[in-house]
Amino acid sequence: MSDILKNKTAIITGGSRGIGLAIAKKLAMSGVNVVVAAKTTEPHPKLPGTIYEAAEEIKAMGGNALALVLDLRDEAMIQQVVTDTVAHFGGIDILVNNASAIFLAGVEYTPAKRYDLMHQINVRGTFLMSQACIPYLKKSPHAHILNLSPPLDMDPKWFENHTAYTMSKFGMSMVAMGIAAEMKPYGIAANALWPRTTIATAAVQNLLGGDALIKQSRWPAIVADAAEIILSQNPKETTGRFFIDETLLREHGVSDFSGYAVDPTTDLAPDLFITL
Repeated sequence: MSDILKNKTAIITGGSRGIGLAIAKKLAMSGVNVVVAAKTTEPHPKLPGTIYEAAEEIKAMGGNALALVLDLRDEAMIQQVVTDTVAHFGGIDILVNNASAIFLAGVEYTPAKRYDLMHQINVRGTFLMSQACIPYLKKSPHAHILNLSPPLDMDPKWFENHTAYTMSKFGMSMVAMGIAAEMKPYGIAANALWPRTTIATAAVQNLLGGDALIKQSRWPAIVADAAEIILSQNPKETTGRFFIDETLLREHGVSDFSGYAVDPTTDLAPDLFITL
């Protein structure tokens, strides 16, 4: 357990499943008060986990968790989550902007509602969630914002088959970059984290490649381990960075990654925006 993170409070958007839940569990085991903020309150036929189940799972592990309903498209709900977090835990030290919408299609085949959803959640939601937390992060001696978004790379190959999605994820990265510069005088760190390989999540299962791609993926734990390292750093020294999970873990002494693989005998698939 890291004493640096003990008794800190973190809001994790999209924290009811997948990478968000893995980060929530990891931070909770380091003594962080975790707010699971997501919109899933009732079981979904294709998407496992609700915010309440996630919070109970964390508590069963000995962690401290609070489930709060959040639709990132609703500014009032964003403000309410922040208000309820502060009322319950006394402040905010960490914000993990993990929630994201994905629709991979070319310009001709991206309906307006899909375009709007990705930009409302990925960019606008990340921006407004960060904005709402900043007044409380300014009061924290260990203030971090971490966006689950890729390094900025203007190579056309990352745009040609899914321009709308790429715009939205790069938008999240631009929010991190802007906040890092703007909030540096206040000691608030803002960084981005992205996986080197695909991660075994419901999105990969249902939207991208099914069981075949899941076998070529790593478990969400690798992203959670990398996130904990970033969030344990001095926010005045580690900010404005774009991290790749495997690279960061190697820098911190990890050499065996077989335990992260869903199927260690299968070649790994690179995530979007990553060239192996």
